[in-house]
Amino acid sequence: MAAPETSTAAVPTLYTNNTLRNAFGGVLSFFILLLIGVMAFSIRLFSVIKYESVIHEFDPYFNYRVTQFLAKNGIYEFWNWFDDRTWYPLGRVIGGTVYPGLTLTAGTIWWLLNSLNIPLSVETVCVFTAPIFSAFASWATFLLTKEVKGTGAGLTAAALLAMVPSYISRSVAGSYDNEAVAIFALIFTFYLYIKTLNTGSLFYATLNSIAYFYMVCSWGGYTFIINLIPMHVLLCIVTGRFSSRLYIAYAPLVVLGTLLAALVPVVGFNAVMTSEHFASFLVFIILHVVAFVYYIKGILSPKMFKVAVTLVVSVGLAVCCAVIAVLIALVASSPTKGWSGRSLSLLDPTYASKYIPIIASVSEHQPPTWPSYFMDINVLAFLVPAGIIACFSPLSDSSSFVVLYIATSVYFSGVMVRLMLVFAPAACITSGIALSQSFDVFTRSIKFQLPGISSNTEVDAAETSSATAEAQNDAVKTEKSEETSKNRPSKKSKKKEKEEKPSTKAKAEKRLLALPLDSSVISLLLLILLGAFYVVHCVWAAAEAYSAPSIVLTSRSHDGLHVFDDFREAYGWLRHNTDVDDKVASWWDYGYQTTAMANRTVIVDNNTWNNTHIATVGTAMSSPEKAAWEIFHSLDVKYVLVVFGGLVGYPSDDINKFLWMVRIGGGVFPHIKEPDYLRDGQYRIDSQATPTMLNCLMYKLSYYRFVETDGKGFDRVRQTEIGKKHFKLTHFEEVFTTHHWMVRIYKLKPPKNRIRGKTKKSKSQKTSSTSSRGKRSGSGKKNPWQ
Repeated sequence: MAAPETSTAAVPTLYTNNTLRNAFGGVLSFFILLLIGVMAFSIRLFSVIKYESVIHEFDPYFNYRVTQFLAKNGIYEFWNWFDDRTWYPLGRVIGGTVYPGLTLTAGTIWWLLNSLNIPLSVETVCVFTAPIFSAFASWATFLLTKEVKGTGAGLTAAALLAMVPSYISRSVAGSYDNEAVAIFALIFTFYLYIKTLNTGSLFYATLNSIAYFYMVCSWGGYTFIINLIPMHVLLCIVTGRFSSRLYIAYAPLVVLGTLLAALVPVVGFNAVMTSEHFASFLVFIILHVVAFVYYIKGILSPKMFKVAVTLVVSVGLAVCCAVIAVLIALVASSPTKGWSGRSLSLLDPTYASKYIPIIASVSEHQPPTWPSYFMDINVLAFLVPAGIIACFSPLSDSSSFVVLYIATSVYFSGVMVRLMLVFAPAACITSGIALSQSFDVFTRSIKFQLPGISSNTEVDAAETSSATAEAQNDAVKTEKSEETSKNRPSKKSKKKEKEEKPSTKAKAEKRLLALPLDSSVISLLLLILLGAFYVVHCVWAAAEAYSAPSIVLTSRSHDGLHVFDDFREAYGWLRHNTDVDDKVASWWDYGYQTTAMANRTVIVDNNTWNNTHIATVGTAMSSPEKAAWEIFHSLDVKYVLVVFGGLVGYPSDDINKFLWMVRIGGGVFPHIKEPDYLRDGQYRIDSQATPTMLNCLMYKLSYYRFVETDGKGFDRVRQTEIGKKHFKLTHFEEVFTTHHWMVRIYKLKPPKNRIRGKTKKSKSQKTSSTSSRGKRSGSGKKNPWQ
């Protein structure tokens, strides 16, 4: 009887040990997550440490300006704000055309900090919003991956996401763009969906709808969520995995989420009227038909069930056909079939280049190259397939969602480089699962074969402890339900026999699964080396590749580091040397920065909502000087700003973007033809360039006086001497050129300066009047732009 007493006494001890182990594991996981959050925040501060606390890129300047307005005037003024500084003379209603999530988030943080007497400026809050939410995104990744494959995989995925270069590129300090908070909202919405799917809790379903609402407020990429989740629901239905938990996870999201999404002004009725949302409604109908079939199956006899199913399917098909007919009618009334231009570009990668050049002209809308995958996700590209395989062993509802997520995000990232940002969390999740399970296999194999540990001592004890822990839980339940039973010893002996059999079986299986010791050690070292390489690459990408703000440029040469601050120099000149009501024309890339930093009215900006207005500016830049002056004068423009990189070798200048101006302008004004600017199909600015190219406004404003810099007019970007070196401007005058010639500002000459002889009083009055009439008749010709 001694053995049973020892076994009985061991149960509380094992239970206590497991409790302590779980408590210690929970505390350790908490501190690891805390460190991951600190790492995610810290690795994004290189831009502030190396440069300064400044807003990056182009779009963030508009978001910063809107946040300033919100902090100064309040939420009600923000919703009703009509901005007359942009898209002159049309203007823009900000509250109804912007995704307010980022602005409201940063404004709330600023208000809370100032309420706590922490006087931070709006700019400081905007600069550090993205690093803060990158930590939140890492924690959300842990929660999502934990629901799929456990705590170990969750911690690994969170650490990978905290450092992945693709996410760093959009979340460094100063990158105040919508994606800064949208990626967190995306991952957290997916986590709450999986949590609801695993638990069937209506509470989590409600939270899921609220998280989806925050995502809708933050980014137009919310359509990815409202299409991916219906695809997963349909997959579960087709594969026979329908359950009440699936219904609870999806139905509230469609109903409550759609109602909340319609409250966002920029979305409004698009939540129920555009093709991007129709898939969710169709799956919603299918889900209810399937749920009703399962319900009547449980209350009817088999014979009656067949009759009822026939009726339900008939009615369901009729309803689906009616809904589809209505959708087709709505879609057919739209020239784009109810899809937005960007959505059609994702479904058909050639659509934008054929029909909407304004979308194709954006660099982040171009398809990525293979090196960009290695740059943005590095070694995760090799771990993703292993993670997908791990999701199939075993395949559950949550793991099938991860497989579907990675499959769709890979496709979209291959169409548009900007969507590498959506692919990065999926790559981190699958790679975290692969690494976690690989470490588990290798460390278990090493532990099983260590020389100092026999299979009959510690390994058996560990296996027995896990089996005994399960048996102990059953024993506790038995003691509570049968506390007065007299035959308790016999049940314990039976349980002991049950414990021994699973333990022996599990031990035999683990012996078969154990890898050779040398292979396990080498594989483990290779995984550690792979992780170290990933860390080094991510730190380099954060410190060098993605930390430089586009508004302040640097380059290294044999004589040291050179800083190019020409953009702020030009915007500062505009702010201090022009009137407040002056209008500035430039290509749309620089509209947000001009409005935010120079506080001057612009003709077009980065919102790109009016293709005709942008085409007008493109036509002016593509036209001869006189025709361009007439276009700009009709728009009340006083200054024209161009970006030129030929002197310092800055490749993203207006000459390199010029063909897009021609294509966009020619799409609205047919007299602008791209072949007129090409020589034998080649874009040239040298002596072989076409006369149309050499005489257009963009060429003249970029290369005016350029030959004075080196005597030859050698363009360092195009690596050639310019074709037309010596010319004068008749309708524009240069008023400012920055130190490195990167930004050049010209002023339109007033009309009276071009009509010679009108104010002169001389003996040759007849000649002057004849000349004036000739000028008037020339100016009276029909403007091809009109």
